Amino acid sequence: MTSSLLIRIFWVRGLRAFADGYISLLLPLYLISLGMGPFEVGVIATATLLGSGVLTLLAGLHAWRFDLHRLLIGAAVLMAATGLGFATIRDFWPLLIVAAVGTLNPSSGDVSVFLPLEHTLLSGAVPDKQRTAIFARYSLIGSLLAAVGALFAAIPDYAVAATGISRQSVMQALFILYGLIGLVCALIYRSIPRQAGTTRQAVAMPLRKSRRIVLTLAALFSLDSFGGGFVIQSLLALWLYQKFDLSTIVAGTIFFWTGVLSAFSYLAAVRIANKIGLVNTMVFTHLPANLFLVLVPFMPNLAWAITLLLARSALSQMDVPTRSSYVMAVVAPEERAAAASVTAVPRSLVSAVGPMLAGYLLSASTFGWPLVVAGGLKITYDLLLLNMFRNVPPPEEKPATD
Repeated sequence: MTSSLLIRIFWVRGLRAFADGYISLLLPLYLISLGMGPFEVGVIATATLLGSGVLTLLAGLHAWRFDLHRLLIGAAVLMAATGLGFATIRDFWPLLIVAAVGTLNPSSGDVSVFLPLEHTLLSGAVPDKQRTAIFARYSLIGSLLAAVGALFAAIPDYAVAATGISRQSVMQALFILYGLIGLVCALIYRSIPRQAGTTRQAVAMPLRKSRRIVLTLAALFSLDSFGGGFVIQSLLALWLYQKFDLSTIVAGTIFFWTGVLSAFSYLAAVRIANKIGLVNTMVFTHLPANLFLVLVPFMPNLAWAITLLLARSALSQMDVPTRSSYVMAVVAPEERAAAASVTAVPRSLVSAVGPMLAGYLLSASTFGWPLVVAGGLKITYDLLLLNMFRNVPPPEEKPATD
């Protein structure tokens, strides 16, 4: 049963990542084709992250009251409705509402309500010693399929060249595809046995004895996520479109390779974490990646900018499986659903401010100030995390005592 559960969750993660991969690149182009500017694009991206954050927080705090499978199916149906809404609505304010209540993800990572719910199932399905490796595979699949999705974002260019159909019509069709993928995810969730993922975990409860450490981690993750909001994939793509006048084919190729590098870094993260610990892995890979990010806007040409972006991608995501594993390790098993949500929420709720500010900065200058701001905030997070948690190893990292 464990193997069947993992396969199903990995399938859904891959499908959602593929959809997010192409949508995050097409979203700014689609909104601009509707007559919006960089600031409006940033506002809608902010709405998507803010809405996802609120929904994720509610799901995490109250998931222990409900069946996880029903919550996942409901989230998948909401994904379908989101795709249909973006395909059929053209005005800013209605789209803003759909963005706020839907599941659209303008980021290259998973910042949706699906994340804490799937993490809870995964944590309950495997032994503690396998948890980091499972999260790494989960992240690996997501990153690889998101990379393929980035290549798929070039479909409008090819379709226009081959058939003469309008670019906007093709992009609307791809939003409909996003919705259909949501329905497929709902069917997969429905096939998961109700008792799956519960053999190794206690009955889910709200935060109690783990409350202090979870809230401290959530505050730190908030700082990291606030910085990340300035460089979500949709706005990073928009900067590349503006600065270097890239086509979606070239942009898709760039983000394909950044996604591939990020994907294989997850596997390296497991080995590194086994040797130096989860917190050290999170910090000592994340810190140089953020230095690269700060330097990107200062590069003299596209080739150098791409080189630093690729170098950043090879390091920046190693903290994803290690962070998830660390959170699951330092809290009580019955509080994992709440902990996953409370620590995941900053990735969408707090980062929601960033895209709007980044959109404003991009409307004023093409220099790349959002990248500089993001890197500086993330470096501050790295140093604070190392200082506060380097001496707080999870139970499996603590040395044995006689």
